[in-house]
Amino acid sequence: MIIMLSGSAPPTEQIRDQIRGLIASGQLAGNERLPSVRQLASDLGVATGTVAKAYRALETEGLLTARTGGGTRVSPTATTIPQPVLKIARQLAATSTRHDITLDDAIRTLRAIWPTTPTPPDSTT
Repeated sequence: MIIMLSGSAPPTEQIRDQIRGLIASGQLAGNERLPSVRQLASDLGVATGTVAKAYRALETEGLLTARTGGGTRVSPTATTIPQPVLKIARQLAATSTRHDITLDDAIRTLRAIWPTTPTPPDSTT
């Protein structure tokens, strides 16, 4: 599991968002054990409370489970994003980077064009 801190968002949010992304993309599987709070905090150079807060938030979302003595694991019910969506998301990221579009601008664009009403499933995807 690779997490890197950069940018202006608070470290807790960055850790939470990156772990959420690793789960959604299938890079972290159900029941997979995460580093201990102490280990991840040491690896990232942050306080243990920062990592603990991120883990607790993800546990509240149902993405992680924690057991005393058993460590923190990805919830077996955590779901991944379908591969066709991941493929297009990676293409968007690559194209945006080539055109010097920031992540915030790409997200704003997606929010602006996101359908507000459900559309019927497309049989071609």
